[in-house]
Amino acid sequence: MNRQCRLSMVTKEYLETFYCILDEMINGMTEAELGDSISYNFIVQMIPHHQAAIAMSENILKYTTNIALQDIALQIVEEQTKSIENMRAIQCACEQMCNSQRDLCLYQRRIGQIMQTMFSRMGNARVSNEIDADFIREMIPHHEGAIAMAQTALQYDICPRLVPILEAIISSQKRGVVQMQNLLRCIR
Repeated sequence: MNRQCRLSMVTKEYLETFYCILDEMINGMTEAELGDSISYNFIVQMIPHHQAAIAMSENILKYTTNIALQDIALQIVEEQTKSIENMRAIQCACEQMCNSQRDLCLYQRRIGQIMQTMFSRMGNARVSNEIDADFIREMIPHHEGAIAMAQTALQYDICPRLVPILEAIISSQKRGVVQMQNLLRCIR
């Protein structure tokens, strides 16, 4: 954590919750039981990722008075809750579609790189007493990680029912990144 100023008690409360959520996400994604299906593996690693985004958004909603940021956080909660429901609905069917060991190895290697970059950028995001800006600096790499993971899965033979979910993740998270970047420029 990069401390350039003395942190308020409110900021410390916000950050304590954020880091707990981040740790849970890291554990959920890295300790997920993987199978012989890239589609299934994507789902079991993306669900804890989405659950963290929901929890992080609920956390910022307790502190922010910025209407635009409230709208973004509520949008994250809504979209990612729906995405989790969609992934759970197809999880069993997607598990049946197996991939070669070579593809599984290549896929998981790339996903591991994406996750490590995301975890590092989120955990080392600049911290200030501007909680709104802190949330955005933490959530942008979270969204970018989801985009990269979904784009990686699309490079392989995957369950056809997963494709529209991946496309929705990519489009909604790209839109979210742009919204957050624009808002960050206004509140810094």
